[in-house]
Amino acid sequence: MIKRRHLLGAPAGLLLPAWAAHAAPDIDPDLRRRCVRGIAGGLHYLRGQQAPDGSVLKSVGITALALRAFLESPEKYNESDGPFITRQVEFILANVRPDGSISTTLQSTAYNTAVAMAALAATKNPKYDAVIAGARKFLLAHQADEGEGYKPDHQYYGGIGYGGGERPDMSNLYVVLEGLKATSTDPKDPVWQKALVFVNRSQNRSESNDQKWAGNDGGFAYRPGSNPTEYENGTSSYGGMTAAGLLSLLFAGADKNDPRVQAAYKWMTANYTLDFNPGTTKKHGIFYFYNAFAKVMSAYGEDTFVDGNGQRHNWRNELGQKLLSLQAPDGSWSNRDSNAWWEDRPQLVTAWSVIALEHVIK
Repeated sequence: MIKRRHLLGAPAGLLLPAWAAHAAPDIDPDLRRRCVRGIAGGLHYLRGQQAPDGSVLKSVGITALALRAFLESPEKYNESDGPFITRQVEFILANVRPDGSISTTLQSTAYNTAVAMAALAATKNPKYDAVIAGARKFLLAHQADEGEGYKPDHQYYGGIGYGGGERPDMSNLYVVLEGLKATSTDPKDPVWQKALVFVNRSQNRSESNDQKWAGNDGGFAYRPGSNPTEYENGTSSYGGMTAAGLLSLLFAGADKNDPRVQAAYKWMTANYTLDFNPGTTKKHGIFYFYNAFAKVMSAYGEDTFVDGNGQRHNWRNELGQKLLSLQAPDGSWSNRDSNAWWEDRPQLVTAWSVIALEHVIK
């Protein structure tokens, strides 16, 4: 039976475009059962990491990711389940600032606000509508555009940075667009078209990228003209940002047949691997990649694909097996090969991994 699938765990009113209507996911039944158990183990670990105030590592961002993992789990936990849910919500609400941002610090305000508003939306509780509206207003004002003195020909126009780190990047833009999509932001709002300007300038596709550095493989760099120094790969495309870029295109309304979408999908499938962050020989950010890859493949709506070597893959089976093989006995996950971007912190990586598995079985 064909069913409509919700956009990346967003509220029920946000359905994927017609092209993403998809039959029941093609996943091995025994693996599905093991994924459900893996999710339960991860959630049990996250519950044990809660401080008395409901926070995880005193971070709005990590707390919000953990809350989302609970709310979107097979058990569909909600506020009626008690303090292990409500305390997380209360911690998020306790850190709403007068400008609408949601953060414990002045660093990473845009990122924290975006993941917090997505988590609040996932509660489906209208009590938080005013907080969500304030967060949306803050994020829209944070976009690099005319309000900050950026002209459309500037390489950073339309982008969004961490907040506290003012240079925009694709990672933060994707997280913000996900939050805006999850909270039913008007598809005609200028934020989407402005964002696409930055997205275009971060893609290695010279047909739609007006920057001189752009290549033509269809993948994405971290920001126009540069990648993190950890990768030592200049402006080459890599997996985490290509998944983020493809998600951003879909969030902003690009059709599956859009040549930018097709180019990004082709790069991601041609360069597919779960052993490294694709496009690199590094494991920096590999759990970020697993999380974004699960979301974008679920959104794209194809359970199998052929890689650059002509081999067919079922991404649900392979990603599910990979994540379960990396889960620790206490239910947690962490990056044992790299401490870049907090991936050595099991609280963050466990939330990402649980959310990834939730997309694997959807």
